Amino acid sequence: MSMSMPMSMSMSMWLLFTSTSILPLTLTLTLTLTNLNLAPTAAAQTQAVAEDSSSAAAAIISRFQRYLQINTSQPNPLYAQASDFLLAEAQSIGLHSQSIEFVQGKPLILLKWPGSDPRLPSILLNSHTDVVPVEPHKWAHPPFAAHLDSLGNIYARGSQDMKCVGMQYLEAIRRLHSSGFRPIRSVYLSFVPDEEIGGHDGAQKFVDSPIFSDMNVGIVLDEGLASPNENYRAFFAERSPWWLVIKATGTPGHGAKLFDNSAMENLLKSIESIRRFRASQFDLVKSGLKAEGEVISVNMVFLKAGTPSPTGFVMNLQPSEAEAGFDIRVPPTADPESLERRIAEEWAPNSRNMTFQFKQKGSVYDKLGRPVLTKTDNSNPWWSLLEQAVRKANGKLGVPEVFPASTDARYFRERGLPAISFSPMANTPILLHAHNEFLNQAEYLKGIDIYESIIKIYASYLEHGSDRVHRDEL
Repeated sequence: MSMSMPMSMSMSMWLLFTSTSILPLTLTLTLTLTNLNLAPTAAAQTQAVAEDSSSAAAAIISRFQRYLQINTSQPNPLYAQASDFLLAEAQSIGLHSQSIEFVQGKPLILLKWPGSDPRLPSILLNSHTDVVPVEPHKWAHPPFAAHLDSLGNIYARGSQDMKCVGMQYLEAIRRLHSSGFRPIRSVYLSFVPDEEIGGHDGAQKFVDSPIFSDMNVGIVLDEGLASPNENYRAFFAERSPWWLVIKATGTPGHGAKLFDNSAMENLLKSIESIRRFRASQFDLVKSGLKAEGEVISVNMVFLKAGTPSPTGFVMNLQPSEAEAGFDIRVPPTADPESLERRIAEEWAPNSRNMTFQFKQKGSVYDKLGRPVLTKTDNSNPWWSLLEQAVRKANGKLGVPEVFPASTDARYFRERGLPAISFSPMANTPILLHAHNEFLNQAEYLKGIDIYESIIKIYASYLEHGSDRVHRDEL
């Protein structure tokens, strides 16, 4: 039978008409039209995936904002609220959890994702819950509102230092856990208090505890710094803090009298000597000969002198005492004995009626007498694995650096453990401790991808030989 095809009829329909099929025409048409209606378009599928992804990202950002909104600024951090939040998040993922107080009122939250082989040394992901104080009136947005602006920037104290990293750990593990991945090595997460005031009641007590010894840690990850360019920054060591107070004494006198060896005169001589040393170190950085973390930095942080009066200070009396405080940071490559001699002989000599003391004096050596640093060559498998993981997640890693300040990582390195300081924040201005601290949400989400890759590779690593041998070599 021959017939012409109507213009409104599809080619598939025309083929059905001309076929030798014995199916009734109505049934054939019904099946064809039904199949056409049920087949989703590629655009619809793409839109559905995009909506699911957008919804998941919004939930991730919301959890980050809730953590940022807990005011854990020193000197009165709301540790209890932060602990409740973290424990609830751990429960939602299915992690083992405990709250430990080495000092009352200062909880340390320890989470565990058990590995299939508990004999292998574990992985520790460390972060701190406290943040530095703020001056709210100097911020564009309230510092604990976690305001998200139209550019995707999240403004909050702790957005860079370092609540971002703590939450990135959790979100990365949430993804891995949901995907069905199971670690071979146990993965621990520690949320420690008081890092911003030295870490003595937090990480320091933690590493000296039997709890830490029983964890059999093989590698520690801790906080790094944002990078203004596309390369992530990773740090293998840090400068040790020496908090120095110099005190000068002298005979008090009338404000109009000129005489030698007054307290103020002697202190000013010391300040000038310190200023010259600081300039010589800074010149090395400015010229590009050394990175900031490779020089000794000295900054005066307070000056205390004068005789108080109801209206301020007595203006016609030279004081008998004067003090100045300095924040000194010493890299592990420096000669600490030489610096101590400089302090005793030039900056605070007895001959000028001067004394000095350290409020804090970190060692540049570990407990075995070696420089406190982690190797970044092929002898350290954890460094090679980090490089591999970052590349796999489409990230770029810069040249390893010495951290210019100090973090809790020093307590782990002092025990001879390898510790890498790493915060995946690229194309981001460095705003830790600054007004208007922020992190862009896209960069935060990308950091989760990076940590997902790192944790997966680290937790799957099976080395040749025992980890204890590797640890002795690192």
